[in-house]
Order: sequence, then C-alpha cells, then structure tokens
Amino acid sequence: MLTSNKRSLACKILKKLESSGFEAYFVGGCVRDILLNKEPDDIDIATNAKPEDVTIIFKHTYLVGKQFGVVNVLQDGIPFEVATFRKDGIYHDGRHPTTIDFGTLEEDAYRRDFTINGMYYHPFRDEFIDLVEGKKDLKDGIIRTIGSPESRFEEDKLRLLRAIRFCSSLNYKIEEETFLWIKKLASKITMVSAERIREELVKIFTGFNADIAMNLLMETGILVVILPEVAAMKDIPQPKEFHPEGDVFEHTKLMFKLIENKPSVELAFGILFHDVGKPPTIKYKERIRFDNHTYVGEKIAVKVLRRFKFSNKQRELICALVRDHLKFIEVKKMRMSTLKKFLRQERFEEHLELHRLDCLASHGMIDNYYFCMEKLEEFGKEEIRPKLLIDGYDLINMNLTPGPIFSEILKAVEDAQLEKILTSKEKALKFVVDNYIEKAEV
Repeated sequence: MLTSNKRSLACKILKKLESSGFEAYFVGGCVRDILLNKEPDDIDIATNAKPEDVTIIFKHTYLVGKQFGVVNVLQDGIPFEVATFRKDGIYHDGRHPTTIDFGTLEEDAYRRDFTINGMYYHPFRDEFIDLVEGKKDLKDGIIRTIGSPESRFEEDKLRLLRAIRFCSSLNYKIEEETFLWIKKLASKITMVSAERIREELVKIFTGFNADIAMNLLMETGILVVILPEVAAMKDIPQPKEFHPEGDVFEHTKLMFKLIENKPSVELAFGILFHDVGKPPTIKYKERIRFDNHTYVGEKIAVKVLRRFKFSNKQRELICALVRDHLKFIEVKKMRMSTLKKFLRQERFEEHLELHRLDCLASHGMIDNYYFCMEKLEEFGKEEIRPKLLIDGYDLINMNLTPGPIFSEILKAVEDAQLEKILTSKEKALKFVVDNYIEKAEV
C-alpha cells in the first residue's frame, strides 16, 4: 500500500513522531482516497504532539497556525501538515473558533466536517480508525456531516461549497438533512472570503462532474448568491436549429460533461463564462438573437473574476476565451494574415478546446476545429510567427520620426509578410517608401 514517494515521506514523519513517544495517523481526505484506491494528492497527519513538540522533533518546520495546532513539516522539501488533536470552541465568524483546546483523537474526529473525511489511518499497522461511520458512507456513496448539519455549516460556511464539491467529484448523493441545511444556509456563504470561495470554485470546475455541481449549486440556491451572472443563464432559450440541447445553462453544463481531460483553471472558467453575456443581450427578432454577447460577456467576466480575485494572467486568458469564442465561425473566410494572428494567440489550444466543446454541446459540427488543426500543422510555428522583416530602428534609419505612424507601418508590413506578399527586408523597405514616406512626412 505504501507505493508513492509522498506517502513514504509521510511515513517517515509518523515514524519519527512515534519514536519520540507520540501517537500519529494519516487523517482526512487522504484516508478517504486510500479507501477508494486513489493516490492522495496531499497527506495530512494528526498527532497528540503539540506544535512546540513538532518543531523540536523536526529540523525543517514552519507554523501555519500555531493557535490551531498546525505545523508544516518539510520532508525532502515537500510540506506535510501536522496538526495536534483538538476540540474547537464556538465559531464567531463562520470560519474560526474563538478558542481551541488540544484533546484526544476522539474529540478531533467529532469536530471534522464530513464522515468520509473523519477517518484516521495508521500505515504501519494498516489500521483504520472510523468513529463516524465514514466507511459506510463511502460504500453507500453518501455525503453526510459529522453530527448536526446546522452546527457543522454554521462553524464554517465554506463547508456548504465543500459538500457540493465532494458530491460532484465523487458522484455521490448528499444526505437529506445535510442537503436541507445547505439550502437553508445558502445565503450565508457570503460570510466566507472571496479567496476561499474562489479556491473551492476552482476545485469544483476543474474537477470531475462539474455539470453535476452546477445543478447542485442551482438547486441549493448557492449559485444565485455567489454567481448570479451564471444563474441568470437558467431558462434563457436558444434557437433550436443551433441549440437542440436546450437553454444556455443546459448548454454550459453539457460542455462540462463532455470534457475528456482535467481542464485548466482558465479553460474551466472560459467554459463557465463563455455565454454569460446571453441573458442581458437576448432579443426576439426573426429568431432568438444574442447580438454582441461575446463583448458583453467579456465585461461581465472581468467583473466576476475581479470579485473573486483571480490573477491578472488568469483574467486575461479567460476573458480572451469569452471574447473570441465566436471568431471560429469566420476562420475559413479570414485573410491569411488575420488567420495566422488568430492561430498564434497565447495558449491557443485552450481556444480550440472551448470551441470543440461548444460545438459538440450544440449543433455538433466541428469542421472549423479541424480546419484550424490542419492550418496549424500546415503553417508551423515559424510561418504564423515569423521574424519581422523590419523594425522601428529601420524606420528611424529611413529618417522617419517615431510616433503612432510606426505602429501602423509595422502592422501593415507584418500583414503583408503573413500574406507572403513581402518576403525580404528589401521588399519591405520598398513597401514603406511606396506607401508611407509622404504620409509620415506630412
């Protein structure tokens, strides 16, 4: 069972804690994954050693939250969270307990969120400790809080989202009373910081079964609270000749369902927001229309991404995916220079995948996808991003004065180069003389 390097390193930590006279176990999600025969992404360790004991036993540590009994231990440069068994006092802000007391394994187990995350494992004895019937709920495919759902969710409102994430990623069911309290407390999710909500949303939409998560977010009322712009897509009709799958919300869900590999953060949120501009732009003319919905959607996406504090780089690509997703309609009609510039966008593979999913989740025609793939192979990297024939220094040497005209000239030269009209520096310089010298002098 101890196959991975990470698990072997975690075992070294356990062994050292035990040789120092303390109890220690794997705990939480990693135990759940081991029982599901999955390799854990992270391994957390619970112990009766106090933080000051842990920092003495191990040379390389840093405190994550001393007041909560959590220390990160670096083993071969990899951090492992080592937390002291504890029991929590009253939670005052929907996130932090006012007090904590170090306690027993039993007390530690009963303060945790869901039964499937409340188990402990001792790798040397191959022993599972399950005080909360987590194994049974794993077997039955149930997400259930440990103890009162109201208490668990009131303690930390982020658990409302975590329940949905575990339910969708594992394809389980949420226990009836647990589900009822998620609905009752949905509006309180705003007590959680934007950063923590963002991290849960990232895990949800880059994980398995994000389409199921979208349904759960809508059914519980959480989507309307945190992403009203996405919730607004529900019941927005689309022309049946292009979208036999149904409304905008159903279309987006289907795109997530059709994903074959784990998407990047940017692709996942590009999918989520690509049609977010349709609700405010819907018009009933000769047919249902959504004029300029890509540009409206881009503006909406910018606001939402800023609200949840995504990085500038993430916002840039996500918004490009939203803004440009309809440009594929025109690829066969584009001038060569326009097409090459389109194909050479940063991380164009994300644009391609969003387009493929968009088509498959609607009319099913992906000929433009294959056209772009063929052109990428035909052109190659050098042809879509060739070394420029001339630059600003060449224009200065032609006695031109730097200014806005430089950008115009260089763009025109590059377009002609991409069209294969200009093939040498000499021809490019002549092109400038013939078309721009008098204009630039004026």
